[in-house]
Amino acid sequence: MASEFKHSQVMALPNHPSLHAHDYRQVVIGLQGQTEFELSGRGSLVGPGQGCLVSESELHAFSGVGHNEILVINLPEPLLLGELSMKQKVDALFAREAYFQLDSQAQTLVKALTAEMVANPNDKLLGRACADTLLCVMERHFRDQLAPRRHGHRLNMDIIDLYIRQHISRKISVAQMAGSVFLAESQFHQLFKTQVGMTPHQYVLMRRFELAQELLRSSELNLTQISDSCGFSSQSGFTSAFSRQFGISPSRFRQQD
Repeated sequence: MASEFKHSQVMALPNHPSLHAHDYRQVVIGLQGQTEFELSGRGSLVGPGQGCLVSESELHAFSGVGHNEILVINLPEPLLLGELSMKQKVDALFAREAYFQLDSQAQTLVKALTAEMVANPNDKLLGRACADTLLCVMERHFRDQLAPRRHGHRLNMDIIDLYIRQHISRKISVAQMAGSVFLAESQFHQLFKTQVGMTPHQYVLMRRFELAQELLRSSELNLTQISDSCGFSSQSGFTSAFSRQFGISPSRFRQQD
């Protein structure tokens, strides 16, 4: 994403879409605002504490959404060949879902190390050390999330709810939700239904309805704006779905409240 190759850098993406590929792996972590990525046909918004893994030669599209800032760690193969342990960590990292969500502890570390890199932009050794530390923490983070039987195979619903809140105005796929907790789509779907008692799609729809009710009660937004804010494809589709769910139209619901 830059003409001059750097091992790691903090940057903002332009608000117009770009498309390219490169012959090295890349880790992207959101710092401020939001960016939009599409990897192998799968799109997702990346906000603070979220990120994506771009494989070598993978065609990917990206753009910023307003004011934004991301951390980019570039991983050329020659850089890893002489360090077997780091190469193994990176290989394990890239064997997982492309999109991810970091926990609060990892996010705090990202902020601290990024601040050091920004304060010392010409210190290549520091930049490399900070990037290597982040890679080790991320690989551990993935491994702990997937450790068999360690947590009784229970999903972290706080992370899933955070992902839904941050993306609720857009389409949310099961694959994206699975990626937020580092699981394969099929495994996530089964665990989710067992733990929550409904499918991921049903759960997301429930959250959309909850937000719609909140906005109908407490905001001055019109129905089209509420429909857009809650991720429905159209105002008419929102009205129809809301009426089926609650037996009353959104307009009548607002009048009663």
